[in-house]
Amino acid sequence: MARKGPDYNCSMNPSLRATLLGGLTAEQFLAEYWQKKPLLVRGAIPGFTGLLSRDEMLDLSCRDDVEARFVSQVGGWTIDHGPFSRAALRRKAKPWSVLVQGLNTLLPRADTLMREFSFVPYARLDDLMVSYATDGGGVGPHFDSYDVFLIQGIGKRRWRIGNQKDQTLIDGLPIRILKDFRPVHDWVLEPGDLLYLPPEWAHDGIAIGECMTYSVGFRAAPAQDLAEQFLMFLQDRVSMTGRYRDPGIERQKHPAEIGPAMIEQVAGLLDQIRWNTDTVRDFLGSHLTEPKPHVFFDPPEKPLSEKRFAAILARKGIRLDARSQLLFAGNRFFMNGESVAVARREQATFRRLADERSLPGSSPGTAGLATLYDWYCCGFAHLS
Repeated sequence: MARKGPDYNCSMNPSLRATLLGGLTAEQFLAEYWQKKPLLVRGAIPGFTGLLSRDEMLDLSCRDDVEARFVSQVGGWTIDHGPFSRAALRRKAKPWSVLVQGLNTLLPRADTLMREFSFVPYARLDDLMVSYATDGGGVGPHFDSYDVFLIQGIGKRRWRIGNQKDQTLIDGLPIRILKDFRPVHDWVLEPGDLLYLPPEWAHDGIAIGECMTYSVGFRAAPAQDLAEQFLMFLQDRVSMTGRYRDPGIERQKHPAEIGPAMIEQVAGLLDQIRWNTDTVRDFLGSHLTEPKPHVFFDPPEKPLSEKRFAAILARKGIRLDARSQLLFAGNRFFMNGESVAVARREQATFRRLADERSLPGSSPGTAGLATLYDWYCCGFAHLS
């Protein structure tokens, strides 16, 4: 379904909420569209032409601390991983695309744009990706296992989408390309337009001229992945008592047989492993805030003393680093993969920091100050 946003200029500010979803409230969108059906919004961000130039984006793809990919369809589909060199990119036969992940950790404006979608919990939020494509470039018809908002920057991109059940892929390719793509909608997005796609909706985006597209993605881990990660989480927290014994052992007819008595006893030992919702809460807090492998933090070269830090904090406040993930569940807080103890009287303050990503000038209690100072020294947060 397509909706038309109000026809007036605005940038990322409170008035954007009136246009981002084409007049829908967040509650309406979540009830009617989220993980149900696509939504096209014309003029979702009026006047929007992107967050950075083509050259700035390609320069990012040349950095060794940035996750970047190059996709070409010349002579068959190929994919390469960065870092790249600008000279090498100039020599590439067209059409091609370059994609940069985690733009929100590299550019404050990108983090601001991503947080406009906070009507979906941060626990589901993954990152903001930007892609640049030459005329005719794209990554082929495919489907994703996550929700995504596609926002058009410079140029135009043609999107064909379909809700087909057949998800068979072409064998032998380095990227996931649908074998039999059957679109049911065909739309051209212009600067400031937005397209929401639920998981597993097939889509194919092709650049009309050179273009840049921004993608806000929301993770939806497969059950198998969650199970594997949870078991890894448990292995460091299991405390078992006792030892394997052979009570009443008898000679076996077959010495190579694993006997029923052994199986039953080990089953009883393993039955001691227990978990509850608190265990799952702690797992999710750790798992969802764990920094990605390529993410590193930059501690201050000459940290302020805690006393000086407290004085500036009281005047100017503090903000989380864009790479930091702070989530909470009830009275439990999790920062970058670790559980953090927060005193009851300071929990409201830390919830506000988690929600808003910054705090105005304040003087927290002794324990809260110590936590914020530790985050500052680690590069997890910065004085405003």
